[in-house]
Amino acid sequence: MPAPDPAPTPSPSAFRAWWAQRSPAAGSAVMATGIVSVALQTAGWEVLSLVLLVLACAAWLGLAAEFVLRLLRERERWVSEAESPDSLTAVAATAVLGTRVSALGHDALAGALLALAAVLWPVLLVLVVRRWRPHMPGSVFMACVATQGLAVLGATLAAAESAAWLARVALVLFWSGLVLYGLALFRFDPRQVLEGAGDHWVAGGAIAISSLAGTKLLTADSARLYLWNDDDLGVLRLTTVALLVLDLAWYAVLLAAEAVRPRPAYDTRRWATVFPLGMTAAATLSASAALEVPWLDGLGRVLLWISVAAWLAVAVGAATSARTAITSGPLSAFVRSRARR
Repeated sequence: MPAPDPAPTPSPSAFRAWWAQRSPAAGSAVMATGIVSVALQTAGWEVLSLVLLVLACAAWLGLAAEFVLRLLRERERWVSEAESPDSLTAVAATAVLGTRVSALGHDALAGALLALAAVLWPVLLVLVVRRWRPHMPGSVFMACVATQGLAVLGATLAAAESAAWLARVALVLFWSGLVLYGLALFRFDPRQVLEGAGDHWVAGGAIAISSLAGTKLLTADSARLYLWNDDDLGVLRLTTVALLVLDLAWYAVLLAAEAVRPRPAYDTRRWATVFPLGMTAAATLSASAALEVPWLDGLGRVLLWISVAAWLAVAVGAATSARTAITSGPLSAFVRSRARR
């Protein structure tokens, strides 16, 4: 009588096979983890912020390696995935990590990440936008998110390095991101608010990162740089406030939709829910200082812990899903059967 199969345990081969199947949407996990780290650092929770930064960097390195391998070995698959709006998570995730790294004082590394994101951005943006169609999911707003991610990092480095030219480039990216948001809005399927699997939250997250870009541009100005005159500053300040209000309105609508139509099952696209939650917290905390509105700090801290709770819930779901796929899915069965031969 044949001995029963041993209890399934993860194997390196099964893990590599599972990892190789990651879709571009997996980049939203880096975005989400990175921005929650940024928000925690802004609120003064340095140690916890560093823990999440390490996790985000590890995931970014793994996804970057897979990105390069597919480009070299599976060119058709790379092109197909690059045409998906989710491919722009590569740009946004790189920019978010650069912003957090800059806060540690590593501006050279942050500049390298900005350069990398800036090289990827036009290539992926063109591939993605030419494939836009009506009735798209929330990932259509990634064009705005990626562009504003560059604006946030550019403005952050402009302030750190006293680089006026970089701040002006960031301003152009800021306005370009808003144009892209408007174009994406006409292609977004509003039914996704009630039916989406998680990435519908990017409709609000794109506004949140736009608001954060506005606050970074405001704080980049100084007597040393003198970036904006009074009229420019007034327009930028008013736009930033309007974006923050619109972001909070989106937050309320999307939260209400989750209450009306709960979607508790884990999906990779749920990382795209955590990202807007963390980004709204970061934008609110940053706006408190940039706009000199103290009560926004309290609101930002409440939103921060909501995003941390959401991150933990999705992380548990991701870990459980990964373990199940590796130890008991078809991939693992195939690997174990090969090992017994």
